[in-house]
Amino acid sequence: MWNELNEYLEKYNALTQAIKLLAWDIETEAPRDSIDNTSKTLGLLSSEAYETLINPEVEHLLEVIKPAELSAREAAIFHELQKQYKKLKVIPKQEYQAFTELTTKAQHVWAEARQKNDFAMFAPYLEEIVATHKRFIGYLGYTDHPYNTLLDDYEEGMTVEVLDAFFAEVKAAIVPLVETAVKGNEQLDDSFIFVAYDVDKQRQFSRFIAEYLGFDYARGVIKESAHPFTEHMHNKDVRITSAYLANNIASGILSTIHETGHALYELGVADTWTGTLVGEGTSMAMHESQSRFYENVIGRSLVFWQPLYPRLQEMFPEQLAQVSVEDFWRAINKVQPSLIRTEADEVTYPLHIMVRYEIEKGLFDGSIAVNDLPQVWREKMLEYVGVAPSNDAEGVLQDIHWSGGSFGYFPSYALGSAYAAQLTKALDKVLDREDDVAQGTFKAINAYLTEHIYQYGKTKTAKELLEAMCGEAFNPQYYTEYLQAKIADVYGK
Repeated sequence: MWNELNEYLEKYNALTQAIKLLAWDIETEAPRDSIDNTSKTLGLLSSEAYETLINPEVEHLLEVIKPAELSAREAAIFHELQKQYKKLKVIPKQEYQAFTELTTKAQHVWAEARQKNDFAMFAPYLEEIVATHKRFIGYLGYTDHPYNTLLDDYEEGMTVEVLDAFFAEVKAAIVPLVETAVKGNEQLDDSFIFVAYDVDKQRQFSRFIAEYLGFDYARGVIKESAHPFTEHMHNKDVRITSAYLANNIASGILSTIHETGHALYELGVADTWTGTLVGEGTSMAMHESQSRFYENVIGRSLVFWQPLYPRLQEMFPEQLAQVSVEDFWRAINKVQPSLIRTEADEVTYPLHIMVRYEIEKGLFDGSIAVNDLPQVWREKMLEYVGVAPSNDAEGVLQDIHWSGGSFGYFPSYALGSAYAAQLTKALDKVLDREDDVAQGTFKAINAYLTEHIYQYGKTKTAKELLEAMCGEAFNPQYYTEYLQAKIADVYGK
């Protein structure tokens, strides 16, 4: 019976890969006018994928197959299928297909609306996306808060109650850190970061730095998109994008390092699991722990830049010849409240996530309306981050996530940063991480992370991986201590 079920699973995987490839193409190289026809194709493919899993034959097989009689591999896949089937079966096929078409179009409209600084252009699509999610939540049900159902899609078991406590603890630690850092900014010059840098040379350096960290071009590619992201077909085809700013050398480099962290996770999934329902990262927060580990713990460290910086100076002598590696390192760690999340420093970053978290909760408990978002965004940015946008492009329109229907995703960024701090503490007990980074070698680090996290795909939960590697449950204190130590190091306080 397993072989019969596996035929459906293999077809579902093939359709899913086709959907991912088309979605990747839309975000990278597809012509602008292709969006309407391609969205219909994606809708039909998603409908076909839906029917491949949600049908009487699969339902019967789920009822009669006994997990105890399956191999360990089959049982893990079967368990994941049970979870996905439970969520999908309550959503009508027509609505599932329509939602795929809607979000495909919405992402294109969002990009144009952001370019034109016109929230009104995007608002009707966002209204429909939120309304659809509310219907889906109604089908699925929820406990305590409707937003919990969406959170569970990205971090199994996560709730508003847990996140409220987490963000309260993080905010209490961050506010004084920001105050300390801002006072010290008078002595920290980062103006050389924001001068003209040739974009082609930035691309060259980004390609180099991804490979330097372990990205394998035989199994991956780098392109460009409006919003950097990582996609995977399987562990032999992992794709990342970056974005480059002509007047900000740090942006493209750090984005590439961040996405490389995501890519290394997917490249490290064991062959046993890849191309199956469990053949990807176990949760978004665990995925973000890896991108944050590479971007912040490694990519913003002095030991990382000491062997690399001469190469960067050679590429940009006019801008960096007179800038020391220590000054460059301090500049990319400067704490300064700012408007754009993806450009935010490491310390104020979780405050940006709090803004989005509070807004998403409000959208789904009914306390915030879509048309009020620009004003609510400005108010919450001022309250949490200390700055307010002057237009919607640098405010409510800056992120792609909502256009793709990804509500419940944003908290993963902050949780991932906290996971990264705790995982780093555990890793440092068994490896001389700083010495390896100083030598420009990442084999031991990547091998350790592959052994303890990557190889398992979704066969272990984030909670299980964290506890196994760290020997204890999730503890946000490691994150606040990490940020405190970073500020003391960078600012000498």
